[in-house]
Amino acid sequence: MHKSSRVAEAMLWSIALPGFGQFRNGKYIKGTLLIVMEFLINAQSNLNLIIISSFHGDIRGTIDQTDYQWLMFYPCVYMYGIWDAFKDAGGGTKPYAVFPFVFGAFFATIGVIYSPYFLGAMWLGILGLAVGVAVGMALQYAFRNRFATDRNGS
Repeated sequence: MHKSSRVAEAMLWSIALPGFGQFRNGKYIKGTLLIVMEFLINAQSNLNLIIISSFHGDIRGTIDQTDYQWLMFYPCVYMYGIWDAFKDAGGGTKPYAVFPFVFGAFFATIGVIYSPYFLGAMWLGILGLAVGVAVGMALQYAFRNRFATDRNGS
C-alpha cells in the first residue's frame, strides 16, 4: 500500500473514532486508551444527546444538556488521536506538520467555551475546529517558507 494511502486511511479511521487509527497502525494499547477516553468523555459530557439536539435545531437543549467540564477535553483527545494516527502512518515527517492539529484542537476548545452564548456546543466547536485547522495550515505554510528561505541563505 502506498504511503499516502496508509496516512489517509489512518486519519479517516481516527476521524470516525479516536483510537481506530491507532489500531490500524498496530498501536493497540494507545488505541484502547483513546477509545476508553472517547467513551468516557462522550458519556460524561452527553455528547450524543448534544449531537441529536443540534441536528434537530434545539440549540437551547444542547446548552442545557452539555457538561462543559467534560466536553472541553474532547477536542484535544479527538485531534490528538488524528495527529497520532497520521504521524505513525508516516505523515508527520515535514516540519510543522502538527500545526493544523494543535490549532484545530485549540480553536475547537475555545468554541466549546463560548458555545453557551452562540450556536451551542457542537456547531461552535466544529466551526472553531475548521478555523483552527485553517490557521494551522496557514502558519505551517508560512513557517515552512520562512525557514526554508533562511536555510537557503536568502
